[in-house]
Amino acid sequence: MTGFIKPNFKRSVLNISATLAEFLNAPNKNTILPILKKQLSGNPKNVVYICFDGLGMHPLKTHLPKDDILLKNVKQVLTSTFPATTTNATTSLLTNTCPLEHGWFGWSMFFKDMHRNVDIFLGRDSVSGEKIEGYRSQLGQLNYYFDNAATDYQINTVFPDYVQVAHPERNNIYISREQFFDRIQQICMREGKQFIYSYYPQPDDIMHKFGVSSPQAKQEIQNISDSCKEMFNNTQDTLFIISADHGQVDVEGYVDFYDDDELMDMLEIYPYLESRSAGFKVKEQKIKQFEDYFNKKYSNDFQLFKSECLVSEGYFGDCGNKQDLLGDYIAVAKSGKIGILHPFVPMFKGHHAGLTQQEMEVPLILLRN
Repeated sequence: MTGFIKPNFKRSVLNISATLAEFLNAPNKNTILPILKKQLSGNPKNVVYICFDGLGMHPLKTHLPKDDILLKNVKQVLTSTFPATTTNATTSLLTNTCPLEHGWFGWSMFFKDMHRNVDIFLGRDSVSGEKIEGYRSQLGQLNYYFDNAATDYQINTVFPDYVQVAHPERNNIYISREQFFDRIQQICMREGKQFIYSYYPQPDDIMHKFGVSSPQAKQEIQNISDSCKEMFNNTQDTLFIISADHGQVDVEGYVDFYDDDELMDMLEIYPYLESRSAGFKVKEQKIKQFEDYFNKKYSNDFQLFKSECLVSEGYFGDCGNKQDLLGDYIAVAKSGKIGILHPFVPMFKGHHAGLTQQEMEVPLILLRN
């Protein structure tokens, strides 16, 4: 795949969680990151993991000076999962499992038994918005690695209210950036050793609305950096592990897959998965026709792959059995365009989920005071 970056499951977001799982004496079968293990060996009083949604290397380098506290403390560049999207990457981060194991590959997934595309985070039909039940049984139960820890660290989470947790008594909900950082600092000031897993949904949302290179994205990323610096200065004996689930690219145009009558006649259902990694379930008798038609019409902007080939080449990890959820084909964006999968897909100005460097590379930032 010329110009594409394959997920490296020996130095990816998954391996952050593998290293933390080992540190917390939770079950782990994945490769650890030596540079992170070395920092953890100092046994800091507080260990804080923060995932800033969308804050990959590309947005960081676009908007922050080289001497910024975040950029100058990037200790290693890691890869995201594929697709490079929140649904997929944060699930790997939380569960310490690869995509082929957990199956949360993208925002919209096709469930053949129901013959529906479902937005799996929201539990609704991707097109009609109707609430859907029963789809989670095909994905299986998600187990967060830190819930299985045997450690003298107190386990804490800092999440927005829509993130599901098994232990609400140790979850800390926030509704603003200021409150997010306050929650972390308050936990760090408690007596005893504290482990914090936290997630913040910016700058992803702002970059979707305004674009990666927008003034709004620049301001949000600078605000995040300033808040991190203040938090770092206000805590003691704390290791901050800061990363992202993926990066983003500016959107340069739109490809209306759903509005192509000839293409849709070959499909069993609307395209799904992600706008920059579109999944297709093709009518059996139309397979050859679909390949020829798609490559002739869309190859300037998308590269078409059989899903089974990507699975066999390790793009979703080297173990797991959720490949049937991927469908027949995945079209990965080569240009800056996104695919419009159905009539209600948002017309974002920034997006992700592809295999470009801008989308796939994320930082491992380590701050120790």
